[in-house]
Amino acid sequence: MKFDLKTQRYVDWKVHNVTHIKNGYGYRVVLFYMDGTEVVQQKSGFSTKKAASADRDKTMGELYAGTYVVYSNVKMKDFLEFWLEEEMRPRITSGSYETYGNTVYNHIIPTIGQIKMTELKRSHVQELYKETAVRSVSVARLVKTIMNTSMRYALTKKIISVNPAQDVPLPKIVAKKEYHTRSIDVKKTLTVEQILRLIEASKDTPIHMQVLFAVLLGLRRCEINGVKYSDIDYINRTLRVERQLGKKPNTKAKDFPAKTFTKQEIKLKTPSSYRIIPIPDYVFEAILEERKIYEKNRRRRPAAFQDLDYICCSSYGRPRSKDFHWKHYKKLLQENDLPDIRWHDLRSTFCTVLLKNDFNPKAVSKLMGHAKEIITIDVYGDASEIIEDCLEELEPFIEEVLPEKEEDKTDFSEDEYVHCLEKIWA
Repeated sequence: MKFDLKTQRYVDWKVHNVTHIKNGYGYRVVLFYMDGTEVVQQKSGFSTKKAASADRDKTMGELYAGTYVVYSNVKMKDFLEFWLEEEMRPRITSGSYETYGNTVYNHIIPTIGQIKMTELKRSHVQELYKETAVRSVSVARLVKTIMNTSMRYALTKKIISVNPAQDVPLPKIVAKKEYHTRSIDVKKTLTVEQILRLIEASKDTPIHMQVLFAVLLGLRRCEINGVKYSDIDYINRTLRVERQLGKKPNTKAKDFPAKTFTKQEIKLKTPSSYRIIPIPDYVFEAILEERKIYEKNRRRRPAAFQDLDYICCSSYGRPRSKDFHWKHYKKLLQENDLPDIRWHDLRSTFCTVLLKNDFNPKAVSKLMGHAKEIITIDVYGDASEIIEDCLEELEPFIEEVLPEKEEDKTDFSEDEYVHCLEKIWA
């Protein structure tokens, strides 16, 4: 790391008078931080006292206005490396970190890495977007996201006084993408008949519980692997989603026992991901049966069994990797004449069935663990195309698979949400 940013903003400052420094004129700026530390910066190299005084007046104006640049000699390469490691790595998943890192090192740094932050202009950003878009539209969108996010951070750290990426559009060859939207192809979601066929066929595979959690509860892949029996409220028949399995930030494989690096318990994607979900009767009965198998394996292998409490685990109690389901899932689709859709599309199917049946989008957002209602509506809610052929089957499906709503069965506080759940589980 070429430099170190203070984790706090300065709270006070002092600018000394112009004086002789070496063979010219200059002055000193002292920044005071909340923890009592001070940073002294020397501004020198002026040939006349008048020039030094003019620069001093400019500095004082910037300090008063809050636009003073604290770190004036930082190159884009050094800043982005710092931003990735110190700001982003602790806050995002390992997968997102790797995606951001690849984009920074392969696309942004080679183009503008040697430019000083204080000299970065809109024209530089426009050229970066143009060069990237020629190679890949999707990468260009990601580059834009990284530039916007990192430059806003640089602004708060007083590395720049103006955000050069603000309002800089992608070139016209990149079609504008509406906020949080996605085109939902009917071929990438399952009909109700296909859902039931997949569930039935999965009973003879090691991923039956994973299928149920995805298509009937809408859980994310890494959330499914993190579900424990202790997360189940057996009285009220609810599931508390509070962890996922993945890589811990700022760690390496050598820090953990073999084959556990990607199976660490980590925080969920967003605060909204922490949620309580009513469990359909069908899923609840399956959990009880799976628990019998878990206890049987624990008795059979008392020495080797890892009693970690995961519902989706091996016969030795070990948690599943994030890609364990893939081979079994693809085989299920092929053998049962089902569309070759991604695993994540099972979660999309769960959401679109509810939205297509006119359930309140706010309630669906909470079931899905989405941060905002607009994500559920825009990403999954294209009512003109989604599951056109299963409307008549929805009611029988809901009645057959989902449980009846009992009094005080959940502790959801919002009236609208409770009302929606009553409709779903009725």
